[in-house]
Amino acid sequence: MVEGVMMQRSCARAGAKVVLATRYGSRVRTTCSTAVRAASVGAPVRSGPGKVSLSCVGAGSLAGAGASAGGAKGARRNLSASSSQVTSTVSEVQRVLGIDLRGKKAFVAGVADDKGFGWAISKALAEAGCEIILGTWVPALKIFETSYRRGKFDENAMLSDGSKMEFKHVYPMDAVFDTLADVPEEVRTNKRYEAADGDFSVAGVAKRVKEDYGNVDIVIHSLANGPEVQKPLLETSRHGYLAALSASSYSFISMMQHFGPLMNKGGAAVSLTYLASERVIPGYGGGMSSAKAALESDTQVLAFEAGRKYGVRVNTISAGPLGSRAARAIGFIDDMINYSMANAPIEKELAAEEVANVAAFLCSPLASAITGSCIYVDNGLNTMGLAMDSKALERVDD
Repeated sequence: MVEGVMMQRSCARAGAKVVLATRYGSRVRTTCSTAVRAASVGAPVRSGPGKVSLSCVGAGSLAGAGASAGGAKGARRNLSASSSQVTSTVSEVQRVLGIDLRGKKAFVAGVADDKGFGWAISKALAEAGCEIILGTWVPALKIFETSYRRGKFDENAMLSDGSKMEFKHVYPMDAVFDTLADVPEEVRTNKRYEAADGDFSVAGVAKRVKEDYGNVDIVIHSLANGPEVQKPLLETSRHGYLAALSASSYSFISMMQHFGPLMNKGGAAVSLTYLASERVIPGYGGGMSSAKAALESDTQVLAFEAGRKYGVRVNTISAGPLGSRAARAIGFIDDMINYSMANAPIEKELAAEEVANVAAFLCSPLASAITGSCIYVDNGLNTMGLAMDSKALERVDD
């Protein structure tokens, strides 16, 4: 309570007026809020002198797939005109609350377009002044780079100061391989992996990041993939089950093994999980529910081990359903979104930015004592034990 009062007084002294805009499909409802409440929900966006507005632009943790030295190839991977852009200014709300990540570097694994959680988290961190380094799944790398350069992501790349989010570097990465020696010959020679201009394993990318940029402060794991996700667990093969765990949960362990030594003390790592880890979500199969359960358990153990060994914090965010490209691989994501809107305590569609803002908080000094936690960002759906739109609740009057 004391902290809340102090924050409100600080915001009042700063004279910040905050507007919260929440999207309901194509409709936007605007309401006034305090700076403290708004800062915990939306990403700050400047709207004029002395004003700060918070808006949701809109995407995965449900399912999704998730490395370059200098020279000409290194320049090709660099999607930033200069590093000064990302360390210039931060918003009024960020200054008041202390979310200032200028001078920090984040490695974000799992960004392949501008619709997923990985992109949104990168943008939230960039808003706070953090420099962003990406690890993109090798088969998706060329399409991602081409789309970025052709301006297809420009609208979603705009920061609150009017500048465009840029990346210090984009490395080709496949997190199912710990070292290059683990990559089978059929993968090495696959045309989809021609975009790799060097070691794209977790260890290889970590080494290249260290050589190119030194230490990092933040590691984001936005990776998940289950080749048999549409199969019920009773029909899932051993190969499909283990593949889901390898790509979706062990990959986080591997990243902490290899990026942990690169992380500055006081740094933070965040992954993305889903409610299927603890509740039955029919249709979310192929071992993906097991992979998410493993990820959450690993988060607690990694928090202890990485905390003692590297002095960093490890948390995970249980995000609600989002209609990202990766999530659509499940096949029923729209139904899950509609179900959430009908049954969650807060009746609205989840925005990727809402998850991203919590990730930015967890990576900031404000969360310096939070580690080993699973934070729910799902409009409260995880709290419900009864489906309010169930036909069983319908009554017919005589």
